[in-house]
Amino acid sequence: MVLDSAGIGEMPDAGDWGDSGADTFGNILKNRKVELPNLQQLGLGNIRPLDGVPAIESPIGSFGKCTLKSNGKDTTTGHWEMAGIILEKAFPTFPHGFPSRIIDEFISKADVPGILGNVPASGTEIIKELGEEHLRTGKPIVYTSADSVFQVAAHEEIISIDRLYEICEIARGILQGEEKVGRVIARPFLGSNAADFKRTENRHDYAVPPPQNLLPLLRDAGLDVICIGKIASIYDSVGVTEDLVAKNNDQTVEQTIKALNAESKGLIFSNMVDFDMLYGHRRDTEGYAKALERFDSQLPDIFEAMNDDDLLILTADHGNDPTFPGSDHTREYVPLLVYGRNARPGVDLGTRGSLADIGQTIAENFGLTLDAGLSFLKEI
Repeated sequence: MVLDSAGIGEMPDAGDWGDSGADTFGNILKNRKVELPNLQQLGLGNIRPLDGVPAIESPIGSFGKCTLKSNGKDTTTGHWEMAGIILEKAFPTFPHGFPSRIIDEFISKADVPGILGNVPASGTEIIKELGEEHLRTGKPIVYTSADSVFQVAAHEEIISIDRLYEICEIARGILQGEEKVGRVIARPFLGSNAADFKRTENRHDYAVPPPQNLLPLLRDAGLDVICIGKIASIYDSVGVTEDLVAKNNDQTVEQTIKALNAESKGLIFSNMVDFDMLYGHRRDTEGYAKALERFDSQLPDIFEAMNDDDLLILTADHGNDPTFPGSDHTREYVPLLVYGRNARPGVDLGTRGSLADIGQTIAENFGLTLDAGLSFLKEI
């Protein structure tokens, strides 16, 4: 389970990314007392000192943190690394907007009457700024961020969901080669004016097809690869045997428990999107704290649904410190918490060299091997 954006402190190269001092978990816990008794029992406070979540003598899980070894700090980079893909070259970003050759080709091939925006922006702010003009003109809003994304926002009553998805697929086809952005994202919204525009949960991501990785390796070995939330889209559905829809954290937990209770053998891979989308990017520290408390309260239900031979791995894909300036991801270590009834508790897994250690551990469990990562299976 990926707690999207829940980093646990700056990496040594954070300054190179403008992220010195970023500490998603640490700074949220400094802001106020956050009640996380179940994460504490797993060993969250044993990873490193955290305000209000002290280390305990006998955690029920094992604990550590993972280095993001790849060049990047975005969703695709972090998730791909978990599955054994180390990116030496970061996906391209467009801090000044997309060049005219890309926009012109997009307008022509998508058959739209032009576009609005073409700037780096917060998704909620740009629909406030340009949403009313979009209603008048029918032009989709195109924007990016510090991450490698081409985002298309459109009002669901002006550009239908199916039509928005279609033009995003066209954009995905354009953005290959040297301009191979990590993700094209459809960002639909509703509302009548700038005061009440609100993004809906009909977001859809279009990722670059990944190289060989854990997911198809498991599938080809006859194992289940059940993906929940935006996981399937991050891997362009490559290697996915079942895609369970979940558009928020609560739905992700519900679908994870459903998958645990079903007859399957293999990997259940879930993403908790709200931490990043609703609270990290919007710099909502209190909202992030409440969401962490909510997830913590749901952990016993997840434990209960687990079989004796199941293993739960909690981690994150990058940071997104809500106390930090700006609205972008932050270059941080991510937590590693591991729990199973038959797993060894209380093991200090240390600072892992890569998120790929997670994928290699899963692979080894099923008698398989990835090219990247160092398994910690024998330690637990």
